[in-house]
Amino acid sequence: MIKSMTGFGRAEEIISGRDIIVEIRSVNHRYFEFSCRTPRSYGFLDDKLKNLEEKLKSYISGKISRGKVEVSVTVTAVETSDALIEVNKSVAKGYVDALRSANEELGLTDDLTLSKLIRLPDIFSVRKTAEDEEVIWNDVKTVADKASDRFIKMRETEGEKMKEDVLERADAIEEMVFEIERLSPISAESYRNKLYARLCEVLADKNIDEQRIVTEAAIFADKTAVAEETVRLKSHLKQLNDMLSLSEPVGRKLDFLIQEFNREANTIGSKAQDIAITKLVVDLKSEIEKIREQIQNIE
Repeated sequence: MIKSMTGFGRAEEIISGRDIIVEIRSVNHRYFEFSCRTPRSYGFLDDKLKNLEEKLKSYISGKISRGKVEVSVTVTAVETSDALIEVNKSVAKGYVDALRSANEELGLTDDLTLSKLIRLPDIFSVRKTAEDEEVIWNDVKTVADKASDRFIKMRETEGEKMKEDVLERADAIEEMVFEIERLSPISAESYRNKLYARLCEVLADKNIDEQRIVTEAAIFADKTAVAEETVRLKSHLKQLNDMLSLSEPVGRKLDFLIQEFNREANTIGSKAQDIAITKLVVDLKSEIEKIREQIQNIE
């Protein structure tokens, strides 16, 4: 199926106490280019998972072949069970011993209580509990699957519209090619008649060399013959239709093929001596350019 290189997909889900959001967007690009924004709090994934961004890049590149892709991942904890709070007993004991020693020496009242002790610095330590990197990646991938499905669906929908437009223009080009083939021999015959009339006008005695006229007309017909170009154009049109029916990415092949379309159209234009054919070539090149613009966004 033909796919556009432009697409967007978003998914959000709460998994394992985390609110995970994945957004995937892309625009046209000659090759595959990837960038990613991931939560800084999960930088530890670098060690055991190589890197969350690398994981996502590999994941996305397995689904598309071309396009400038941007992925955004947001992970927010909705539960606080991942925080581990501990009492620094050695620090607390040091405070108690120091305060009671001062109490004995200075004769102060011992009113030390737990509620007062916990107000002192460094009594508590708060650290994040260890998280399973594979669990986090699998959770992110679960959401990424949904986002990528929507992303791919949008690319397919846009691709189908572009395919329809290209095929319509290809039909128009085919009609123009047939018309050029019809007009080409008429142009040669018209040249012969004009040449004969001109010689009749110049040579009052009407002593006209018919063989010379035939020879000149033949030379003109050979110079303006476009049969080879129209045959190649029809072959290119068939290739275009065949490529648009493939399930694999064909954007680069189409880009090369449309260059061949332009080459044949330019050659016909350089040979054209008939105003009707010249006008057709202008229209032909216009349709080819519109197809070229469309395929720039086909994967």
